[in-house]
Amino acid sequence: MSYAQSLLAKDEQILYEARQHWLAPLSDSLRPIVLVLIGLLIFTASMIWSLADAIALIERVVAGAFLVVGLVWIFIICATWRSQGYIVTNRRVLKIEGLFDKKTGDSSLDKINDAVLKQGIWARIFHYGDLDILTANDDQIDHYQMLADVVNFKKAMLNAKNALEDGYRRPVDAPATPAKGAKNGSTDDAAATLSKLADLRDKGAITPAEYEAKKAELLGRM
Repeated sequence: MSYAQSLLAKDEQILYEARQHWLAPLSDSLRPIVLVLIGLLIFTASMIWSLADAIALIERVVAGAFLVVGLVWIFIICATWRSQGYIVTNRRVLKIEGLFDKKTGDSSLDKINDAVLKQGIWARIFHYGDLDILTANDDQIDHYQMLADVVNFKKAMLNAKNALEDGYRRPVDAPATPAKGAKNGSTDDAAATLSKLADLRDKGAITPAEYEAKKAELLGRM
């Protein structure tokens, strides 16, 4: 049983799994790659220009240290990337991070009000992007950075949310008895989502046009 499966509740099923794009660990590995290159440069120099055996030995020890540290660092980055998981279940969106010390977070599908997708030109070419999930009762926006196949991830999340809401909806022939305060609850949720969207707009994460479109969409649901 995988770590993700051990976190599932009764009757909860995994619908979609993803992780960060391979460019994410590559970007994080730039510094250790520099260390490896420095180690190779020092080792090459010791083979060509060293004037004494003692100096050559010191240079090779230093080169070996750079190589070992750089390679171990790269291995840890790649292993951490392999151990992460971004999962859509039939109840929530689950985030798992960390190699040895696991860190998990989740957003219930029924509490998700919106998801803001951000993709630049390179992100569209390489099929990755950032996703900000806005929930009804959380002050913090859940950020998913450099997520591989982010469009498919968002589609899977929205499909799971729609399926869950279909299960909650009353039958067609059931009497229309809306719960007291339901309208106020919906208004409060919309106001909270608009506040978060405005915050994203002010930070430059979304454009004013995108904000107005989302605002019109939320108001249209009320």
